[in-house]
Amino acid sequence: MGLGDREDTSADETRLRSLGYRQELLRGLGAFSNFAISMSIICILAGGVTSFHQGLCGVGGAAFGLGWPLVCLFSLAVAATMGQVASSFPTAGGLYHWATILGGRGWGWATAWLNLLGMVAAIAAIDLGALRFTIDSVGPAAGLDASRWSVGFSTSVAVIGVFLICAAQAVVNHLGIRLTARLTDFSGYWILGVALVLTVAVLVSARSLDFTRLVTFANYSGPRGGDVWPRTDHVALLFALGFLLPAYTMTGFDASANTAEETVDAERSVPRAIVRAVAVSGLAGWVMLCAVVLAIPDLDRAAALGPQAFTASVQAVLPRFLALGLLAAIAAAQYLCGLAAVTSASRIAYAFARDGGMPFSTALARVSPRYRTPVAAIWTVAIAAALATVYTPIYETMAAVTAILLYISYVLPTVLGLFAYGRRWTRMGRWDLGRWYRPLAALSVAFCLALIAIGLQPPNEKSVWILGATLALMALVWVARAKRTFRGPPEALIGSREETLPERGSYFKYRSSHA
Repeated sequence: MGLGDREDTSADETRLRSLGYRQELLRGLGAFSNFAISMSIICILAGGVTSFHQGLCGVGGAAFGLGWPLVCLFSLAVAATMGQVASSFPTAGGLYHWATILGGRGWGWATAWLNLLGMVAAIAAIDLGALRFTIDSVGPAAGLDASRWSVGFSTSVAVIGVFLICAAQAVVNHLGIRLTARLTDFSGYWILGVALVLTVAVLVSARSLDFTRLVTFANYSGPRGGDVWPRTDHVALLFALGFLLPAYTMTGFDASANTAEETVDAERSVPRAIVRAVAVSGLAGWVMLCAVVLAIPDLDRAAALGPQAFTASVQAVLPRFLALGLLAAIAAAQYLCGLAAVTSASRIAYAFARDGGMPFSTALARVSPRYRTPVAAIWTVAIAAALATVYTPIYETMAAVTAILLYISYVLPTVLGLFAYGRRWTRMGRWDLGRWYRPLAALSVAFCLALIAIGLQPPNEKSVWILGATLALMALVWVARAKRTFRGPPEALIGSREETLPERGSYFKYRSSHA
């Protein structure tokens, strides 16, 4: 680390102390590493591949040519407004800190739990999808044939496999942010490199290229689409259901904010990383997935394969050795995606526990003096993610729950900011959208509401119960206990914007004491 980096680190630590926190975690991430960790969790080779059938088996090529860029634009709006929050408060719990300041302890507490539960669901979905993808794509080369397994055996493999993957990811995180950063830096290059090779390979090997596929709407509901979506004549509904593919893929970019206390020049680096991760992933994913769709020899036959559509299509287009190599490379990227997700989720848990918001907060907030990592938080989120697969070892449901919970947590501070912007909130950080904040915030809120409605549709009915039970339990715990016991962020952070108020400090002090 050079002199300039040491000066930036000193400034970051001074800023963190001004917000009421000590520098406990190792500040060892540069701007690229902060970008790479969000890029790794978004991972177009994970969500874009394992959820490929959710688009193709709905309306065919239009889900990729039209649906993917549409949803990515909405995600970019969410990322831009999140960047404004992260720039103002470069802390590991930035999202919930901002919700606390703008709305009170109750809103902050809810944001933290939704964000944490969403990331735990994300880890479960990523690792479950990675396991299923690896077994289906690379497994046959090793003599595995999952189609012959009983339902009970398949469920056991899913649960045990996710436990082992989560444990491996927790071990790497346990050993320090520098090791994790090396792997996520590598992951950023790996994702783009594999996506580029796959794109070129399928386009060169395609028998023909019919670009009208990308704007043509089909109806692959029911058996025509491998029963991925229930039979319906409403093509508009199928198109909307396909939004879950890009919406689930474009999650996890809050990781840049969650690792802010480990990032040099966080006020500048974090918001840029958030927006760039979404923009680069959205564009690269669009090109890659459209290339695969264009190269598929027979869309009808591919759609009928359901969850196996992506793997079968790549194998049908490419030579066997190349297809197997690319599928193995994708499986490796998916493991690294889960690794980065454990990093992000553990920092949320650490930050929330540090403020007394979780059971066993003292233990979860403890940082290893040797590795400078929140060891208890790392293992807790990894175990919780593995346990989630015991309840629902169904990838599609986990993906829907992930998208819903995370986007609610992303948008809650934005909703509060929308009402406070220009009134109680008048001074911004280095990342300032200016007059664009209000329309982008409103767009983000509308997108979140639409996503909730889409994510609760059949066959993801179980997500209704998961979301409903989660919100009901959160409300019960808040009223019965947390409202009295949750102390919230330190007064230094709550009062850090007092000078921006027309009446000095009165609103924030009242909210932090009485919310």
